[in-house]
Amino acid sequence: MSSESVAREFTAYARTKLTAHLAQIVRCAGLLSEAELWQRANEHCNSVGNLILHLTGNVRQWIVGGIGGEPFTRDRPAEFAQRGPLPAAEITGALEDVVRRACAVIEGLDAGALGVRRTIQGYDVSTLVAVLHVVEHFSFHTGQIVQLTKVMRNVGLSLYDAEGHRLPGDEPIP
Repeated sequence: MSSESVAREFTAYARTKLTAHLAQIVRCAGLLSEAELWQRANEHCNSVGNLILHLTGNVRQWIVGGIGGEPFTRDRPAEFAQRGPLPAAEITGALEDVVRRACAVIEGLDAGALGVRRTIQGYDVSTLVAVLHVVEHFSFHTGQIVQLTKVMRNVGLSLYDAEGHRLPGDEPIP
């Protein structure tokens, strides 16, 4: 397999995972009331709303800014300090926008670009590592959002059958 084939497969997978997780986050936020969206179990826990704000900032800083070159100033502490009330449509809309822009940046990466070194959030990383960081970070917080939604709403949110195959109708957003 050529390095360009590997790059295409990696970037396609990264975009697929981000859009699939985004769909699950939007689904969860849509099930929650505004109060639930900002509810915290305690001061050591984040609300679903805070996690959405945090993911928006992270994707913008690492991909849209760090790789794509868009100027951006991030106030990371504010992502966790927010207590609402910001409507789900507003914060998920911002996340959808930044994920679309990030996917466009990722789609434009070839094997050479994936090896470029970058300094993002004070870390010296390759572009490949930056993309991988964002996908795994997004996945981690998506799991938290799903779990919080299940606890608050007593709903099943599985996207997979007992054998681990994706359920029909739950394909990622293109």
